Amino acid sequence: MPREKRYYVYIMASKGRVLYVGVTGFLFSRVMQHKSGEIDGFTKHYHINRLVHYESFQYIDRAIERETEIKNWRREKKIVLIESFNPAWADLAEDWGSRISLRRADSSPAKAGSE
Repeated sequence: MPREKRYYVYIMASKGRVLYVGVTGFLFSRVMQHKSGEIDGFTKHYHINRLVHYESFQYIDRAIERETEIKNWRREKKIVLIESFNPAWADLAEDWGSRISLRRADSSPAKAGSE
């Protein structure tokens, strides 16, 4: 059975808390684009590269409605939303794209060529 498609409304922030609200069907790749500075314009100019909030939706039209709703809010209301889920403004994608190391079941490090 194929995996259900999801859509995301997300809020990115700079270290100085400049905010950007967006919508995407591919949250991981979009966040990585923001982090690497691939997207020219507002987010690149203001170094907006920290994922501070996101919401998931089954249907794109509902995600777009929510994005529009949040974009029309005053900054103060956006801050309340972020802080209700993420009071420390932690980067929710801080370790996305990082390499992970897997350990063997016996917890001993694998030696090159030993298998």
